[in-house]
Amino acid sequence: MAGLITMSLDVTKLPKEKFIKGKKGVYYNFTIAINDETKYGNNVSMYDAQTQEERQAKAQRNYLGNGKVIWNNGTIVNAEKEAQVAEVSADGDIF
Repeated sequence: MAGLITMSLDVTKLPKEKFIKGKKGVYYNFTIAINDETKYGNNVSMYDAQTQEERQAKAQRNYLGNGKVIWNNGTIVNAEKEAQVAEVSADGDIF
């Protein structure tokens, strides 16, 4: 499977206690979900990686940001922005 994803990440939501000191730097574990449906032109979500205990306890995920698939080799659905439909009132006002 091949693809390119563009993401926006709110770094202020990263809990400092989850940073991992390694031999060559400081790391952070994420979970990235790719959805078949899009919302607001995005079909990728990023969360804190949960431990097995957190998953078993059904702990709420810490949402960190979103993005979209911008290219793939046909195995992933690319995100497409939904068309905005303007509503017109009985007197012709658009809202």
